[in-house]
Amino acid sequence: MKYHLITLGCQMNKSDSERVRTVIDQMGYAWTDDETDADLLGVLACSVRQKAIDRVYTRIHRWNEMKANRALITFVTGCVLPTDKVKFLKLFDFVFTMNELSQFADMVKEYGVVTPAGLSMSEWDVRPEAPPPATPGGLISIERLQGSAAEAGHRDARSESLVTGRPAMGGLWKIAATPQSSFEAYVPIQNGCDKFCTFCAVPYTRGREVSRPSSEIVGEVESLVSRGYKSITLLGQNVNSYGLDKPGEEIGFAELLSRIGELGRSAPDPFWVYFTSPHPRDMSDDVIDVMARYDCIGKQVHLPLQSGDDRVLRRMNRQHSVAQYRRIVDAIRAKLPGATLFTDIIVGFTGESDAEFDNTRKAFEAFDFDMAYVAHYSPRPGAASSRWGDDIPLDTKRERYHVLNTILEDRAVQRHQAWVGNTVPVLVCRYDEKHEALMGLTEGRIKIRIDSRDIDRIGSFMDVTVTGVAGLALAGEPAFAAVAT
Repeated sequence: MKYHLITLGCQMNKSDSERVRTVIDQMGYAWTDDETDADLLGVLACSVRQKAIDRVYTRIHRWNEMKANRALITFVTGCVLPTDKVKFLKLFDFVFTMNELSQFADMVKEYGVVTPAGLSMSEWDVRPEAPPPATPGGLISIERLQGSAAEAGHRDARSESLVTGRPAMGGLWKIAATPQSSFEAYVPIQNGCDKFCTFCAVPYTRGREVSRPSSEIVGEVESLVSRGYKSITLLGQNVNSYGLDKPGEEIGFAELLSRIGELGRSAPDPFWVYFTSPHPRDMSDDVIDVMARYDCIGKQVHLPLQSGDDRVLRRMNRQHSVAQYRRIVDAIRAKLPGATLFTDIIVGFTGESDAEFDNTRKAFEAFDFDMAYVAHYSPRPGAASSRWGDDIPLDTKRERYHVLNTILEDRAVQRHQAWVGNTVPVLVCRYDEKHEALMGLTEGRIKIRIDSRDIDRIGSFMDVTVTGVAGLALAGEPAFAAVAT
């Protein structure tokens, strides 16, 4: 029996999917790249953009059509808004949250399905129990598992949530990940968000902030380093608020980075550690100081600005001003002169005037970002701004998007020209068939195309001499000496 998993959205969902795969692998299913060949089909949803949710509906309608011809089990998890969950209950067989993942095997068993792992335990001659009466979509959710071990576990998690006001994530984080790469890994350190930006659905899909025990985080990073991983990204909706939900019980984010930095000093082989995403309100000088102190902490900062106008920032409930953001950028430039700066920007937020957008344009030019992810504003159900009118025409959003991306590309070409002739360490990530060249990332996570077909170098560091600029990326060739792997 086989399974296929669709992962949408951010790196956090990708990290969660590695734990989903661990659970399903232990159930005895084998992975297949072909969803038409799968007996179990799942999707990790993303509610940040309506387009991603539309893809979920497209998939499940296709999968339910496939059910007419053969037995098939479907599930959805990940970031799901309450309004979408109500609809998904009628379409999927299983709907559950990520902190209920550890109970998924029990859910399937209660549904009356004998898994491959169950069959291997002398269940060949056991007739599975009839499934419970189906809802219109055939759903069984964890709330229906009355009296089962899964329901008991859910009650425990629910009790903890009632006491703390935050979701219980321990069950998820104790599940080992099944990385899909032999050299790049994601390590969750925190889940949820307490900021309640008016445009954002995360507090309604993932709940309030919960910090993972630092001992588990450091242990997982240490294990990855010992297994030869070269790039490790610490994940959270607001990583630099790590520990704030457990005052007196946990260390802060700067101390967590410091402990990981010490691992780098004692490790026999080099590796880079990144984190995403910090919030400007919580970005402190001590984090920047730790980044400067340790070589293994990658010199790249992804710091979402969202808007360059203070009035828009207040409507967004971002809890920082442009001046505060500028102070952080000045500190990064002073203490980490070689660091790259990435950001996120929303154009066309409700009520954004031409003058307010022009302030964003000016800030965008002043901060001189190395990379920016610019998005059209789209209201998300549940978020505060969804109650306001989406009053900026799509053509205006597209124009503003184009203005910022043109600035980004023009500035990147100018800035990257200074790299030409320099030799830099690069992590080789893949082979590009179209250009017949290796593709890699600099320490600042700038893409670079390498004039080499040596696929054996994928997953290792290589010294590369920059020979040119290709838009937002670089071009280069292998230097004579390579960094030890």
